[in-house]
Parts: sequence; C-alpha cells; structure tokens
Amino acid sequence: MNNNDKVIRVAQLQYSTESGGSAALRLQNAFLKDGIDSWIISLISDDVAGIDKTVYLGKRAGLVAKIDGRLQSYITKSKIKEFGLFSYPLLGTNVANLEEIKQADYIYIHWALNGFLNLNGIKKLTRLNKPIIIFLHDMWAITGGCHYSFTCEKYKSGCYNCQMFETTKKNDLSKKGFDKKLKLYSKFKNLYFVAPSKWLYDCAKQSFLTKDKPVFYIPNLLDTSIFKHFDKSTAKLALNIGVDEKVIAFGAVSIESPYKGWAYLQKALEILKDDPDYSNLTVLIFGSGYNKQIADAIPFKTNFLGYLSDKYSTSLVYNAADVFIAPSVVEAFGYVIMESLYCGTPVVAFDVGGIPDMIKHKENGYIAKYKDANDVSEGIKFCFQHNIKGVISSEFDPSITVQRHLKLFDYIKSLKS
Repeated sequence: MNNNDKVIRVAQLQYSTESGGSAALRLQNAFLKDGIDSWIISLISDDVAGIDKTVYLGKRAGLVAKIDGRLQSYITKSKIKEFGLFSYPLLGTNVANLEEIKQADYIYIHWALNGFLNLNGIKKLTRLNKPIIIFLHDMWAITGGCHYSFTCEKYKSGCYNCQMFETTKKNDLSKKGFDKKLKLYSKFKNLYFVAPSKWLYDCAKQSFLTKDKPVFYIPNLLDTSIFKHFDKSTAKLALNIGVDEKVIAFGAVSIESPYKGWAYLQKALEILKDDPDYSNLTVLIFGSGYNKQIADAIPFKTNFLGYLSDKYSTSLVYNAADVFIAPSVVEAFGYVIMESLYCGTPVVAFDVGGIPDMIKHKENGYIAKYKDANDVSEGIKFCFQHNIKGVISSEFDPSITVQRHLKLFDYIKSLKS
C-alpha cells in the first residue's frame, strides 16, 4: 500500500474467531500485513493466544445468544437431522454503535449466527450507509434458512414447504426467512456478497435473493508460513508412527456431522482391509475426540488426535499423512483440503461444492464419484500407487487473494464516484 494512501479500515463480524474455518482471523492477519487496519468483532472468545485487534461482546450478548438458541431449538424441533443446520435467528445484538463499526470503511459479515446477529441487526448495519460485504461460508444467506440445500432448488425461485421439516406447511419458517431476506436485500443497495468457491458463486447468482446483487468469487486464504511441506519421515516420527507405515488422515469438528460423510470413509476402509498392500495402514482422526463406536468400525490401527487448536500441530498431521481423505457430501470451500495440499499431501474427495476448485483429478489428488465408497477406496489406492503429491494452484496464493479484496474495494468506490 502506498504511504500516501488513506488507511483502509475494515470491521469483520464473526460468531467466534474460530468459526467459519477461522476465515475472519486468517483474512485479518493478511489485511494487517498489507497495511489494512482490520478489527474482528466476535460474540465469544475462543481463548486463542496472540489475537490482536479483536473485540469480544459482553455477558449480555452471550445471554441473548443463549436465549436465542433455546427459542430456535423450540421452533425448529420438527427439523430432520439428516439435512443439517437450519437457522431462523430471532434475537441478536446491535453492534452498529461500536466504535470499530463507526470507523470502518467496509464491514464484513462472516458466519455470525448462533444468536450473534439477526436480520434486524444486519439492517441496522446497512442503514449506516457503509459497504456491507456478506461472506458466504455456506448457503444460509441465499436460502430461507438451511445452511445447505442438498438437492433442493427452491431457493432459486422462493423457499416454502421446506424438506428439512417433518411437517408440510407452505408458509413455514423457510418462506418467512426467505421473505425477510428478500425485503432486506431489495431495500438496500450497499450489500455485496463474496463466495469462496465457484460452486457457491454459481448458487448465489442463481438464488432469487441474490441473482441481481453484486456477487464476487474470492477464495479463502491460508497462512502458508505454517501450512507448508516438510520431511514426511520426521513428521511421522514426531507422532510415534513408523516411517514405513501407510498413513491416511481425516479431519472434522464432528465426524458424525451429516455434512462430513464419515460413513463413506468407513466403507472405503472396509474395502481396503482385505488388500495385503494396506496391512500396515494407520488412520489419523483429528478435530474430534475418541469415539469407541467409530474406533470399532475402523479395521486398521487408529489414532484419535482430538481437537487441535495449535495450527502447527495440524500442519504436522497433514505432513505425517500420505493421503488425506475429505469425504464431505456438501462443502462450501474445504479449508482442510487447502491445508493438506499446501503441506504436500494429496486429497481424496467427492466432486462437490468448492472441492474441484482445488483438486485436479489424478494430479494432486483424486475426485471420487459422489457418495461412492468404492471409488474412495480406489482413490486412496491410486494416490499410494502413483506417489501423488499435493500441490495447489497459484490462484490461491494469499497475496493474490488480498488483491482481490482490494479490487472489490476499488469497485465499490467506483460506484460512488
């Protein structure tokens, strides 16, 4: 940034510094390095050391969030769990009067649900007449309330009679949520939307809510000083794994999530167990603690590493793995895929969401047929047999990503001139 330029001030709103794949925090660090004055406003503290320029809301906001959670649990009690999350925020905290918001030139709204913001809170922010950039970490902002629509396409014309609920009612929560968003988005011209994957960009351009709004494709970014390749034997030894052992890794905050596809990995491992070439296979699972049911279902030596808050430890796991498996059945972006590829480890995943943006089939990983456990096992074999290495396109370079945000700022400024 030129020293004569006015310092750009950014405020980023996110439920916690680690929600949304820590997207706000990663972007904040990159902004600060580039001379952009960025602050994070978060509902709760993750107790992560070394985070500067972060404002945590107080106890009152936390109490409001808890009450909102209980209310949402009640009004969505007929939700079918297999379809994942549905949010209809009733309560939230007004942050429009915070000094960091008043000083900001641009306001980013990341994943700010769970009682942090409701639509009325977003409306109060838009009334400040500052550019509001809604960063899509899932589909919630472009649907009536589901975070992923799976095969449902009602969001393209107008949500109603949502598949996520056992009861059939045309004027249900999905329609009410859709109508509220349509009213908000139609009224204000200072709303901009950013999608981190080409798939989510296409979804946003097809949604009735955002098809006529400014939508931009800007990938998430990563700290490449942490997530990088180093000697695999050293990494294995650091985790007490023999250098000759074949290692695959799998990571998810909740491996029982309807989004993460654990069942397909389990079936793929069952297929591999009879192959003598994989008798020395070790499975590393991180992001979740020990689960006896899952441990008993894996026919190989298994290490549960738990939740890894230390990014250096996470990088160590990627480097120790020979192949990383990401069997998600829905995926807006796929941070774990990016992290693994930067660490030189190939990835096997389904052809869904933002995954094909990063994995080039049989080059830096394997794109398996959707929900096909047999093809997942074939992908694992292919990566081992052909000694596939993880690499990632230069379009995901952090400096390029920051430049895309700066171009977005320039575009917004051009509309005012």
